[in-house]
Amino acid sequence: MPVLLGQAGSLICVLILLFNPSVFGQSMPREDVIDVPAMSGGLTVSNLFQSHMVLQRDKPIELWGWADEGSEVEVLFAGNQVTATSGVDRRWEVELPPMATNRIGQPIRIVSGQEQIELVDVLIGDVWILGGQSNMEFELAKVENGSLEIVSAHYPNIRILTIPQSQGPVNQLSFPRLHQWSDWSNRHFRKGDWDVCSPEIAKELSAIGFVFARRVHQASQIPIGVIDVSRGGTTVETWTPLRVLKQIEDPICVQKIKDFEESALQWDAKADLVKRQEQHQAKIKRMADEGKEVSDAERQPPSDLRLGPIGDHNYPGHCYAGMIAPLEGLSVKGVIFHQGYNNAFDGTLGAKLYRTVFPKMIEAWRKAFGDPEMPFGILSLCTDGYPQTLDDYSEKMFNAGIDIRAAQYQTFLEYFHQGDANIGFASTFDLRRRWYHPQLKLPAGERIARWALATEYGFEGQLEWRPPMLVEMQVIDNAIELLFDREVGDPMDGAIRGFAIAGEDRRFHPAVAQYAEQGKNNRGQIQYDRRRLILRSSMVGYPIHYRYAWGRNPLANLQAVGNKDLPFATQRSDSWPMEEVPLGVLGDEVSLPISRSDRNQLLQALRDQDKERRIHDAKQLLKDLEGDSSR
Repeated sequence: MPVLLGQAGSLICVLILLFNPSVFGQSMPREDVIDVPAMSGGLTVSNLFQSHMVLQRDKPIELWGWADEGSEVEVLFAGNQVTATSGVDRRWEVELPPMATNRIGQPIRIVSGQEQIELVDVLIGDVWILGGQSNMEFELAKVENGSLEIVSAHYPNIRILTIPQSQGPVNQLSFPRLHQWSDWSNRHFRKGDWDVCSPEIAKELSAIGFVFARRVHQASQIPIGVIDVSRGGTTVETWTPLRVLKQIEDPICVQKIKDFEESALQWDAKADLVKRQEQHQAKIKRMADEGKEVSDAERQPPSDLRLGPIGDHNYPGHCYAGMIAPLEGLSVKGVIFHQGYNNAFDGTLGAKLYRTVFPKMIEAWRKAFGDPEMPFGILSLCTDGYPQTLDDYSEKMFNAGIDIRAAQYQTFLEYFHQGDANIGFASTFDLRRRWYHPQLKLPAGERIARWALATEYGFEGQLEWRPPMLVEMQVIDNAIELLFDREVGDPMDGAIRGFAIAGEDRRFHPAVAQYAEQGKNNRGQIQYDRRRLILRSSMVGYPIHYRYAWGRNPLANLQAVGNKDLPFATQRSDSWPMEEVPLGVLGDEVSLPISRSDRNQLLQALRDQDKERRIHDAKQLLKDLEGDSSR
């Protein structure tokens, strides 16, 4: 039966699966992707396995599906023949041995009695998961230079699967193949099907994911499959299994789950419907009183019972249950992940929650794909808002998105310093656009592709990916000295921007950053150590802490020296909550979250701080000019 799912598509899929969790399997390969797969018994295979897919090389390959209880199922692929018997839940599962790369499509035959499924054109290569929210989801057709990538997107050995947006509360076992409605784009998108990369297919793929796949494929010549599980407007906790979240003893996480569970228990769908019907009647009466014409369609009152909090895609664990759980057991190469925007709405509490949950999410995904050392590449949170300037520097430091970005880098450092050779990181804050969906996406994909190629494909000697790292910080007199693991500088050879320093009063001001002197050469010229920076500010007599790139759209330009495109990451040496910077604005004790009034009070204090600095700088400039004129 042909079905075209609209705005309620995800919800319909969830409700169907709640009552029959094995329905989304295919009984035969189909070109008609609008059809929801058969919901009857008999032999099926999970929709994860289709014609034109890529299976992971060099790892055991698991395939699964459903058949009548007790049925023997035989799978034949690439000279291998394995069998399984379906259980009481109708599920069957087989494991094929690891296989080497194969660029020539081969068939898979699945046989049970008189029933047979054949999948064709199956490649053996590397499968990468694309995770995150809308800035990962943002499709190629919408980005700068995306049209050039689209017309060039003839890559028969790159294969693409976008998972439909489904959710919990229970773990889904598979997913439908459909055209899914997008409120954002006001159109349907084809989802749930493995496709060969072509201009028509690539235009709807994640821009970051496409350029990542293209670069990795071009360099390695290995077939690449990308599975896009990104979903706009999501939090880190929805991508983490609920059972994992409930094991976290952090009070912020405990409270978050408690709030969701209590709101779900208190939800009254009938009372909600009555309220909406009353609001609808009031609206119709108001339109009539104003002499506006009311159509028959507009007169129809709402009649649906809404799910309430349990239907929220950000209910803890929901997106994991709906979009990652159907993939559990699949062998993959790795993940690249770009997310964080929605967690910034909760201020310092949101940032602290992120720092606690994000490593647990990474571990959960590694477990889901059966590899505790699975490569995981982190793309830091992108820019938002107008650029930070010297005139509004302190004011623009008040934004929890910066703390999220720092938490992502801290998570990377935690794994890296523990010896994890498969953790990656790339900053995106310098790919500047004011909109919170900056359309400069291709360089972000290039950066994380460099990490993958250097660490997983043998190009370490030719490609650098790791950002410059701080080795040591020390306070010296009225300055802070930073030691880096390599030479750093501004790629335009201008003044180094992006550092701010503060003393005990927590009043951060932009710092003048200069290289440390390391002596003179044989001609008496001063030589500088480009691995050491001295930070000073005439506004900060005794600095004790620094911050770098501390703006949502930061004034920051430090990179590794050379044509390497490796920005120094957003970071800080202090642990002061943004609601307590500067010190004392809201009193000695600050309860989180703060009110809108308190927020406005803090912002005004930061504006006053910027104003004070501008007056100071103007006076200093006049003094310098007077000194010049007197000589």
